[in-house]
Amino acid sequence: MRGGLLPLTMVVPGREVTLISIASGRGLRARLTDMGLFEGMKLKVIHSHRPGPCIILVGGTRLILGHGMAQKILVKEE
Repeated sequence: MRGGLLPLTMVVPGREVTLISIASGRGLRARLTDMGLFEGMKLKVIHSHRPGPCIILVGGTRLILGHGMAQKILVKEE
């Protein structure tokens, strides 16, 4: 991936990452923003087995993202 970035789906469960960008159109970007996901924020991957959902922890909240949606979220490992 470019510049050490990888899609959220490639992160090993238990790792903390920083959300760098969302590689999608306005619709998905707005939906993720409404869910509380913003560039620069830290999150922890709880589950990311393909092709199922990706479960992340943001603050004290668990979010479940579909595989396709999670694939478009580019992160950087800590």
